[in-house]
Amino acid sequence: MFVDDGGVLMRVLGIDPGLTRCGIGVVQGEPGRPLSMVDVGVVRTAADLPVAQRLVQIETGLEAWIEEHRPDAVAVERVFAQHNVRTVMGTAQASGIAMVVAARRGLPVAMHTPSEVKAAVSGSGRADKAQVAAMVTRLLRLDAAPKPADASDALALAITHVWRGAARTRLEEAVARAGAAR
Repeated sequence: MFVDDGGVLMRVLGIDPGLTRCGIGVVQGEPGRPLSMVDVGVVRTAADLPVAQRLVQIETGLEAWIEEHRPDAVAVERVFAQHNVRTVMGTAQASGIAMVVAARRGLPVAMHTPSEVKAAVSGSGRADKAQVAAMVTRLLRLDAAPKPADASDALALAITHVWRGAARTRLEEAVARAGAAR
C-alpha cells in the first residue's frame, strides 16, 4: 500500500475464477477517489487437457500476475450454486487455486459474491453482465469494456474490494484497538 495525501492507495488483484477462462484484473485506488486500471487479462486453459494440468496452468498464470503487479490484496468471486454441477466444480477448483497462490504470498484474500459485486459497481445486485461491464468502463475511464466478460468481472471484483474491503479493514482494526484498550 502507498500513502498518498493522507489516504491509503491500495492495489487489488481481482480474480473471476474459471477453469477455461480465469479473468484477472488489477485496480489501484482508494475509497472516494477515482480508481485506475493497472492491467487486465485472462488465463486460458484448453478443455481437452486433464483438470490437474489446467489447474497448474492457472496457478502459473496467477503467480506471474502477482509477481508482476505486486497487489496489496486479492479479491476472488465467491462460488455460488449453479444448475450445472460440472461448471461449479471447475469454478470452485480455480477459486481454490487463486486463494492458495495469494495465501502462499501472505496476501489477504477477500471473497465477494456476484450480487455484492454487481451492487457495488452498478447500484443493483441484479445488474446483468453488460451493465457491470459498462460501469467498469465508466469507473475506470476506459475507452471500451474489457473482453471477454471474465476480464471485466475481475476488474469489478477489484473495484468492489477497494471500496468495500478498505471499509471492512478499518472496521476490523477499530474493533481490535477497542478490544486491546480494555
